[in-house]
Amino acid sequence: MATCRLRGDKFEFIVKRKGLLPKPIYLTFDSKADGEAYCYHLEGLLDQGIIPEEFLQNESDGLTVRKVMIEYELTVPITQNDKNLLGVNRERIGDLRISEVTYDWAERFVLGMKRKRNLVPGTIRHHIGALARCFDWAVKKGYMPFNPLRIFPKGYATYTEEDKKYVELKEDQERDRRLEPGEEGMIRKVLMTEHKPAHKQRPLELEHRLALMLMFEMAIETAMRMREIYTLSKNQIDINKRTIFLEKTKNGDRRQVPLSSIAISTLKLYFKEVPKRERGTGDLLFPFWNGSQNSKELTATTSKLSRQWKRIFEHAGCESMGFHDLRHEATSRFYERTTLSDLQIAKITGHKNLEMLRRYANLRASDLAGQLW
Repeated sequence: MATCRLRGDKFEFIVKRKGLLPKPIYLTFDSKADGEAYCYHLEGLLDQGIIPEEFLQNESDGLTVRKVMIEYELTVPITQNDKNLLGVNRERIGDLRISEVTYDWAERFVLGMKRKRNLVPGTIRHHIGALARCFDWAVKKGYMPFNPLRIFPKGYATYTEEDKKYVELKEDQERDRRLEPGEEGMIRKVLMTEHKPAHKQRPLELEHRLALMLMFEMAIETAMRMREIYTLSKNQIDINKRTIFLEKTKNGDRRQVPLSSIAISTLKLYFKEVPKRERGTGDLLFPFWNGSQNSKELTATTSKLSRQWKRIFEHAGCESMGFHDLRHEATSRFYERTTLSDLQIAKITGHKNLEMLRRYANLRASDLAGQLW
């Protein structure tokens, strides 16, 4: 039987039916008689097990973005990079109901990344890309009618003059830092000896010098990313085939990385000079990581190593150099020193989009021009 109460000048009726209705139905009428008549008809239908369509609860109404993300990650094999990005956004928008993910919300979300967090456009695109792939899956599951992130106009992440009223305008900055003449030698000195440059008061104290030296050689000889390097285990390396086998990369793909003679020599020296107990857990090559696949642990290791390399580069006089710049250096050298095609180089470096390699192709043209009369 429906209950009735007076709310102001209106009559509110509450209809409950345990086992049939997922939650009570609240109805408001101007007169008590109208409410009683409507509820009498409604309860007659409920007695027959019939729920009028207007009271059927959409399954996705109470579904949160957090729950969708968790199910998506458990169901779909995704890249570590997407896991990290979704993890950040889960903390920010996890409590949002999936039914509230509209185009208006999406516009406000991007605006917040600009005006509250002041992220560069490239970072905004990375966040939206990871979310869009998650929401694509949610649409297929029937949790969402459509994915509003897929209808953003081109340039949605670019800062506008209106944004300038609130924050500093940010632009994508394409890294093109390369090793200048003499810098490679200075970095090696800092890594292998207690070298004290003239601009420093004391030498840089370093643990695991041979491990750091191997990281440096692997970076400039293979174009591997920092995380791909420090998570290496011995069973991924085939000295005889001069190849490293990467099972899971940032892009989620497997790939084989050929080893130069310099990389081979450095690896052999490392295996000879560094006892297994001083490398890493189990068969891990490096002592910097404990083998945990937890995203927070991996992020913490990457941050710690990035800071370490920043100190090394500053001590060597290589201002504004970051470890990722060594990947740029290695890729540039593939173009300058080999006749490998774009596709072959992309297979080595792991670039999915050949357009990303287009700027490197200019190096080969410049190199050839230098040989003309």
